[in-house]
Order: sequence, then C-alpha cells, then structure tokens
Amino acid sequence: MTLPRPDLLVEAPYAPNPRRVRIFMAEKGIDLPREQVDIMAGEQFLAHAERVGTFHVPALHLDDGSWLTETVAICRYLEALHPEPNLMGRDAREAAEIEMWSRRMEFQLFYPVAQVLRHGNPKMAVMEDQVPQWAEANRTRVQSGLELLEHALSRDGYVAAGRYTIADITAFVAVEFMRTIRQELPEAHDATHVWRGLIRARPSSVP
Repeated sequence: MTLPRPDLLVEAPYAPNPRRVRIFMAEKGIDLPREQVDIMAGEQFLAHAERVGTFHVPALHLDDGSWLTETVAICRYLEALHPEPNLMGRDAREAAEIEMWSRRMEFQLFYPVAQVLRHGNPKMAVMEDQVPQWAEANRTRVQSGLELLEHALSRDGYVAAGRYTIADITAFVAVEFMRTIRQELPEAHDATHVWRGLIRARPSSVP
C-alpha cells in the first residue's frame, strides 16, 4: 500500500513543538512548504482549528486531504516514509528505550519549562488562565528534569541508545526553550554543556 505523502507543514515560528518537527525533518533532509499560524494572536482557534480539527500546531497535511497533529505522531509518520537516518529505533528494544527517554524529557523537562512560561509570563495571559503558584512549582520540576538529563548524558553522551535520536531533539528544544523563563544550565552539569554544544553545531538545530 502506498502511504499518502505530506505536502504542507503548518507551524508557529517561535513555538517549541514545531521546532522539534523542523529539526526532525532537517535531519532527514525533508523539505515541505510551510504555513505559519500566529498563536499569540489566537489564529489557531479560528480557521486553523476548523480546517485541521484541533487548535494544535504543528499540523501535517497529507496529499489524500487528511491531517496529522501531535509532534511525535508526525515524526513517526515521517520516519516511516524516510527511515534513514534512523531517529526512533532500529529494533523493538532500541525503539522502546528511545521512546522511554523521549517521554521522560517531554514530561519531566519540556512540560515544566512550558508551564513556567505559560503561568509566569504576563504576556502569556492571552493563552492561559494563569496560576502563578503553578509556575513556581514547575521551576523546581525544571531543576529535577535537568538533573535527569545530566544523568542520562553522563552515560555515553546522548540521551538514549548511545546515538542522536528524537530523544535528543526533545531534550535539546526543552533546554533551548529555557531562555524564555531565564533559566540557565547549572555550571556543574558538564555532560549537558558538552552535549548542547554538539547539538547546536548540527545544521538541523539552526532555529
């Protein structure tokens, strides 16, 4: 069976989830037309949601007229169409490890950073019924997530499977996104500093 081909990526230029997909695509050499949605202006709740079926970005349009949303779902589909370079696991064991660490980075670092921003920055009030106490609670969770990342990287220099994968993409975007909450990497996290330098040097990581 021939799978539908992607023909459009709808994204928001400064949002972290679209950046995860852009990096994933760049690693695989995938180039698609792109359409921008201004999420700070609420465009995702209007024509975008009516067309796609959800307000989430990114969204991938396929040439059979259907849409895919959710970052990892989009990446998984692109991996099926473009297996190399492999970013999600070459066998069941490796795929499970990569998925495990990608989810850990998503829930224990990426999500807390986002919550500090969304509930702690007054400019984000257009998108969120803000609870400042939740922002402060998540600052502690960001620190814990950074400790977990340092522990993972101290093993062999990558987040999972001993090589660059989607788990590194998730963690890297989370760390880069910390600039929005004015959070710095702890100086003592040597493995994370080395890793961030290596990932930043990859052409795919250019914002």
